[in-house]
Amino acid sequence: MGVLRGVKIIEMVGMGPGPFCGMLLADLGADVIAVERPAKDAGAPRPWSICSRGKRSIVLDIKKPGAVDTFLELIDGADALIEGNRPGVMERLGIGPDVCLARRPSLVYGRMTGWGQYGPLSKAAAHDANYIALSGALWFATQPGQPPEAPPTILGDVAGGALYLAVGILAGILRARQDSTGQVIDAAMVDGSAHLLNLLVSFLPIDYDLSIANARPGALGKHFDRTYVCSDGEWIVLQAMEPQFYV
Repeated sequence: MGVLRGVKIIEMVGMGPGPFCGMLLADLGADVIAVERPAKDAGAPRPWSICSRGKRSIVLDIKKPGAVDTFLELIDGADALIEGNRPGVMERLGIGPDVCLARRPSLVYGRMTGWGQYGPLSKAAAHDANYIALSGALWFATQPGQPPEAPPTILGDVAGGALYLAVGILAGILRARQDSTGQVIDAAMVDGSAHLLNLLVSFLPIDYDLSIANARPGALGKHFDRTYVCSDGEWIVLQAMEPQFYV
């Protein structure tokens, strides 16, 4: 789309939704440079790695002598940084927010974790389902009486994590363009997935018997809001929630 043409973003490649956030910004026209750890396929074409599209890359072992200086040279001309390590890792590597913002005061330092930088769970290992279970999103995504399950990585990692971090980074860049002031954007997947529930929670009735408006699939057992198995073994989903769609 080109709306971020001229914007330079450094992405610390790792597991989790960080590469998706970088892909989204690259799709919008940003120049995203992925900093990859040494690996057999690092820097090589990987057509299956869809989240790498539109990015440049550099292979850098940040623990090797001189690597921090190389990383900070990348920061010199960057508008934003994306990192998804556990709390404290970037600081131990010598490239935490204080160091990077001292080097580049207008930098938007984007951080993404599961539980946030502080708190009782901040150091705990977890994955998508753990975050959305605590936020309540998993409950909304599950049929009553069924095991709680949701599409992998969608609600927590992507929607609650990568998209919220991307919005925060864009807001930070707008601020930096006005007054050259950088900042830290801290996105936690448990917080993002909880925030996504605001619209759904507003639909919950005070008394289930007084309203059919309920965001949870099939919670009221209505025949027009559920899935049915077909004679060929496949499934059909019906959701005629409004009168004009009910026949």
